[in-house]
Amino acid sequence: MIATLTGLGLSSAAGLNAYIPLLAVGLIARFTDLIPLGAAWQWLEHPVTLVVLTVLLVVEFAADKIPALDSLNDVVQTVVRPSAGGITFGAGASAVDLAELTGTASTSAAGAGDGVSWLPVVAGMVIALVFHAVKTLARPVLNSLSFGAAAPVVSFVEDVVSVVASLVAILLPLLVLVVFPLMVAAGVWAVRGRRRRRAGKAADDGAPARGRGRLGRGDG
Repeated sequence: MIATLTGLGLSSAAGLNAYIPLLAVGLIARFTDLIPLGAAWQWLEHPVTLVVLTVLLVVEFAADKIPALDSLNDVVQTVVRPSAGGITFGAGASAVDLAELTGTASTSAAGAGDGVSWLPVVAGMVIALVFHAVKTLARPVLNSLSFGAAAPVVSFVEDVVSVVASLVAILLPLLVLVVFPLMVAAGVWAVRGRRRRRAGKAADDGAPARGRGRLGRGDG
């Protein structure tokens, strides 16, 4: 259960920002014993990987805060974020269990991630894709409502949530039971807000047309 919660938190964080959970897993695995990555995932803690992820995170951080460019970035990230979700779920779920949480790493736990279990990877991809889809649908609405002013603020909040979710998933995975439902609730609220706005816009566009129709019939 603990391993599943870790993967769940990491993959949901990847749906908001692909590189934050990847970098979190890599850095913590390299500099601590909290995540003893198996052979299949040790490339995540390699210095070259960490440098590349840092550069990509900086680019993502800047691009996601510029209106219009953020939507283009979301299109590109449609592949990247689910992939990151699958990787982090697979790596996190195979590396973390109660032994690491108590600070007593066990040989069996450390070796559990030597192979790749594809079920967690697929699950992580689906979870990250769902959160990415919600983010992609909600951002244009928020940009139009605020004339682009909300883009950097919303993006920064998403980055913070991704950081918190990643750290909670690794350090205090039981708290994922609280954080994940909150993220889901925020996503549902965003999707409903988009639907309400589209319905309101459709009603506003239809009202003048109906009015003109009644006027034309009266004149006849």
